[in-house]
Amino acid sequence: MKQQRPISITGGTLVTPAGLAEANLRLVDGLIDAVGAAVAEGDEVVEARGLLVTPGLVDCGVFAVDKPAFHFGGITRAALMPDQSPPLDHPSRVRYAAQSGKPDLWVHPLAAATVALGGTHLAEIAMMRDAGARAIATGRTWIADSGVMLRLLQYAAMLDMVVVSHAEDGGLAGRSASATAGEMATRLGLPSAPAEAEALAAARDIALAEMTGARLHLRQVTTRGALDLVRAAQKRGVAVSAGVTPAHFMLSDLALAGFRTFARLSPPLRSEDDRQAVLEALADGTISVVASGHDPRGPEDKNLPFADAAPGMAGAETLLAMVLTLVRDGVIDMPRAFDLVARNPAHLLGVPAGALEAGLEADVALVDPERPWVVDSRKMEASAGNTPFDRQPVQGRVTALWKGGVRITR
Repeated sequence: MKQQRPISITGGTLVTPAGLAEANLRLVDGLIDAVGAAVAEGDEVVEARGLLVTPGLVDCGVFAVDKPAFHFGGITRAALMPDQSPPLDHPSRVRYAAQSGKPDLWVHPLAAATVALGGTHLAEIAMMRDAGARAIATGRTWIADSGVMLRLLQYAAMLDMVVVSHAEDGGLAGRSASATAGEMATRLGLPSAPAEAEALAAARDIALAEMTGARLHLRQVTTRGALDLVRAAQKRGVAVSAGVTPAHFMLSDLALAGFRTFARLSPPLRSEDDRQAVLEALADGTISVVASGHDPRGPEDKNLPFADAAPGMAGAETLLAMVLTLVRDGVIDMPRAFDLVARNPAHLLGVPAGALEAGLEADVALVDPERPWVVDSRKMEASAGNTPFDRQPVQGRVTALWKGGVRITR
């Protein structure tokens, strides 16, 4: 799949790291040729009046390759978590995963930190890097053995690879917790774990990252205590970043009241105070990445009692609309929104995308930020419709998408 002729996108509002700009965007040979250039003879002209011209989204941490859902949501690149069957703990599996989305979606595999994600023996990380792994991940669980985590971070620092960690102390969270300890969990009679399980895990990982000089990304930081630790570490100069999914800035554990398993997530939904802390961290830059956490689960996993259902949500289609809600609510501005879902995750993965800058890959979306639609789990493009935002009215839709200068939606 190769761009056949130059494209000039005209009349739209470009969302760039420097701000919003009323300018043309020119795409040539799969790359962004120029921002603000005049239309050249022979260019295919795309009229974008009334629309935002944005980078394609880079989704940092998905559990399934789900092209229709990704394209609906404007996602052109996705970092695939190692929790596959079998796990991405071998170079050949990483190489296969890296090719699985081409040509219209680039999948960036995250190498399993340990063999079979068991948390005990380091996997062949250098070989997986050479096979296409863009980072190292602990998967859905935390590495409990601090010695193993120390060796992992030392090795990652030597390879200059970022470690993506799941910050949740398994000794406190256990295997059965489906809610955060507190009033809602007590009223509903749900097995729960204290919010401190996240802060304890984050504190250990940050301390080891500071000791080794390794780069650490805490994939989901959802509690005030853990966010305070991240913020303090960043001020000390520790190379730690934090991410979150829309569920944890849009919803609190009040959403569990109906026992609907679409709200059964990992980590579980938190208190309203924690949700407000996430919004504060998004506003002040402590959180630098918002990802979908896309994890489609069918009826066999969700049509169960709440505590027995598998955690996870289909998040790719709603990622952009939920982040645009932050803009409308005045939490962040539009350039910062696309830093969170495109530029920062691209930088984290070390890929030449995520911004409208000359020389980067021509992964571009046209977005109507005001277009209304209703999330409907029955009509989603994803392989399963397990969204906690079911039946919620939202605004913001992708109207066109290019991958490497080639249009993939109309």
